[in-house]
Amino acid sequence: MSRKDAILNMREVLIKRRNALRKALAGDLSLLKELKAQTSGDIVDAALDSVQDEISSQLAEVESRELARIEYALERMRTGQFGICEGCGCGIPMARLNALPYATFCITCQREAERQGATSAADVDWSRLLDTPAGDSELSISDIELDVS
Repeated sequence: MSRKDAILNMREVLIKRRNALRKALAGDLSLLKELKAQTSGDIVDAALDSVQDEISSQLAEVESRELARIEYALERMRTGQFGICEGCGCGIPMARLNALPYATFCITCQREAERQGATSAADVDWSRLLDTPAGDSELSISDIELDVS
């Protein structure tokens, strides 16, 4: 099978997955609305409802991220960029695309992006997040209020 044929087959798989995710997300939203409409008479029921809402919300978030990646992959197919690494411009191996159809980087560039991403978190200037004048870095844990309710 040629690379072009494999990409066309992959397109069909991505479209089916996209449609399934859209249906699942629509179902998740209606389920959340139903759960919120029901009133619980007891604190334990309310807590369980809250946990279920959180789980459903997190699943919907993961599914929506995957849906966005699939949409981007389909757009790259339309523009002829699918299977081309956004980092180095080389072709992404079919084995990688079969494993992760919406991959936009080859393995080498993906590893480099992850490595750079891991080190950039250590370089964050946390003082920029505080509403204090520059140079006033006297902050203790007691200065921070946390709402844990």
